[in-house]
Amino acid sequence: MGYPARWDRLREEMAREGVELLALVPGANLFYLTGLHFHRMERPIVALLPREGEPALILPAFEVEKAQRAPIPWRLFPYTDTEGPASAFHTAAAALGGRGRPIAVEALGMRVLEWSLLAHVFSLSEPIASEPLLARLRMVKGPEEIAAIRRAIAAAEEALQRWLPEVRPGMTEREATRRLIQACFAAGADALAFEPIVVAGPNAALPHATPSDRPVGPGELMIVDFGAVVDGYASDLTRTFVLGEPDPEAARIYAVVREANAAGRAAVRPGIPAEAVDQAARAVIEDAGYGPYFPHRTGHGLGLEVHEPPYLVAGDTTPLQTGMVFTVEPGIYLSGKGGIRIEDVVVVTENGGESLTAFPRELRSI
Repeated sequence: MGYPARWDRLREEMAREGVELLALVPGANLFYLTGLHFHRMERPIVALLPREGEPALILPAFEVEKAQRAPIPWRLFPYTDTEGPASAFHTAAAALGGRGRPIAVEALGMRVLEWSLLAHVFSLSEPIASEPLLARLRMVKGPEEIAAIRRAIAAAEEALQRWLPEVRPGMTEREATRRLIQACFAAGADALAFEPIVVAGPNAALPHATPSDRPVGPGELMIVDFGAVVDGYASDLTRTFVLGEPDPEAARIYAVVREANAAGRAAVRPGIPAEAVDQAARAVIEDAGYGPYFPHRTGHGLGLEVHEPPYLVAGDTTPLQTGMVFTVEPGIYLSGKGGIRIEDVVVVTENGGESLTAFPRELRSI
């Protein structure tokens, strides 16, 4: 889907929500609608998108040439470092209808810096969250987006294959992480999707642990959670390995998590609520007696961001649609002992769900 079509859909959603003006800051939503990537910095950049008429972009003067390359008929309101942004915000607000006009903003992305400037020039009291509107634009991926996610997954899977022969007992988690990062770029990643999680033993009992200087030991479970970015789109892959031979309990728990992962993937089909995938995976773990040790949702949407709607969790009744892409990542974590998580990326198809990840799910000894 090209940018004009995305803008048409944006305006349809704005009309549906009764939103007249949308404010975006640098990030995934602005990139989705314009192809522009700006750094977030102390110099504010805000795109103001009216439901009718030309959009406006407030930005530092040295970013004007970049903005002019976008396929958007911007009205640009630049400012210099000497001037500061206040005057540009006032001028843009006047051009778009002035004070008292309600604005929908990115509640999860806009900083106090941008909001305070907008609130002043538009006389705003409370922000209107634009996330539901924007989620409807981006949840269903087009063929070109799914192709980019496939490339990001291929880079991650190749990186994992390159990395595994380098891991050995006695290596620290931090050193193992550094080598995985190198493998990602060697495999063709443009960037990392997030800071990799490579943790073993007791640290693997923490779902979002930070790699440390702790050496990994024989017989320990090692969780490896990472992703690559290719052409703007992210992958997210988790596998759990064992250094040497697993003890009987670890092997038993691994089998439960693997079955839960399979049940979650098998449940995917158009029309069911997102929470149904969580229910399918969670039931396996609960039936095995490990329900209290699965503390997080089963998955999350994936695309320009690593975490985006829909969310596979109780309470998310979003109907799955063909083209939605999300993770399925059940886990079991035993405090002081270790943890296991198996994560795949799934796309909803007309007939069910296709796992875009193909890396083996058997418990592998390294």
